[in-house]
Amino acid sequence: MIKYYAIGAMSGTSLDGLDLAYCKFELQDQAVWKYSILQADTIEYPESIKELLVKAPGMSGMQLIKLDRIYGRFIGEQVKKFKSNISDTPMLIASHGHTVFHNPGDLLTYQLGSGAAIAATTQITTICDFRTIDMELNGQGAPLVPIGDRKLFGQYDMCLNLGGFANISFEEGLSRKAFDICPVNIALNLLSSDLGYNFDKNGELGKKAQVNAELIEELNKLDYYDLQAPKSLGREWLEKEFLPLVDSCKTNTIDKLRTLYEHIAIQLSSVINKTNGNNIFVTGGGAKNSFLIQRLNSLTKKEIIIPNEKIIDYKEALLFAFLGVLRLRKESNCLASVTGADHDNIGGCIYL
Repeated sequence: MIKYYAIGAMSGTSLDGLDLAYCKFELQDQAVWKYSILQADTIEYPESIKELLVKAPGMSGMQLIKLDRIYGRFIGEQVKKFKSNISDTPMLIASHGHTVFHNPGDLLTYQLGSGAAIAATTQITTICDFRTIDMELNGQGAPLVPIGDRKLFGQYDMCLNLGGFANISFEEGLSRKAFDICPVNIALNLLSSDLGYNFDKNGELGKKAQVNAELIEELNKLDYYDLQAPKSLGREWLEKEFLPLVDSCKTNTIDKLRTLYEHIAIQLSSVINKTNGNNIFVTGGGAKNSFLIQRLNSLTKKEIIIPNEKIIDYKEALLFAFLGVLRLRKESNCLASVTGADHDNIGGCIYL
């Protein structure tokens, strides 16, 4: 049995904070992987950092380069504090970074957070930039976690993550399939902030309102939903295609929020109901939104499995730690069947 100890660092598009997970991976006989999350924490962004991340898409090249280093140093400092309660030094840090641009049509993706800065600050080998090699191989560069879904959570028929965007992963024949479905927290949080809240806890705001028939019809007609996989979503699509429909709708904000819940549930169930399997494993912040889960439950007969809170909150950080381990082992950590790349590939730049 071979053991690996790694820290996964994840920042989602909804800007909830920096997730850190210290994980142990054990490679047993017949290439069977076991995992455990030994310690985990979410670091809320200071307003100064959060403001910079919000402004990042509109920054100049020089400003982005500066922020790349600033944010890398920030990650490194947070990992140092986090590691102070860990007796052993991890073998590696695997950092997803914070996505600023993701435009697969132009083979373009960019995640902030200098791996060199993280490695220099922590004195721990750091792996970052997992997406770009896949894009150079004509892939979407996303989703990345399905290799972890297959190897660590293969007992479930489907894995659904409800983060900034929803993405699903499942086996189809001998191949793993995965793609982004629709916006979730990134859109819900924007409307919640217009109502004076950081997020809609348990859907308490949205469930009191009414669905706007015109808006939901327009949202459900968006071209993306008719595309075949591989496909992925980014903020650019949200701002260009999705939010203008929401903004132009002549109804109050709380009814818009309720309409988004219904739209999300419809899009999720549409995919789930067409996918083979009897159960679906749900993680990410949206898994804790009881109203969203209730609406999803009403539209599908598949069994919805929601794990303990640690897995809900830190599954993506866990899986990026695992991607880092695979990178260190020089094993494929990005699947062409998922991204549409020319072949499976080994993503990640290593800073020793």
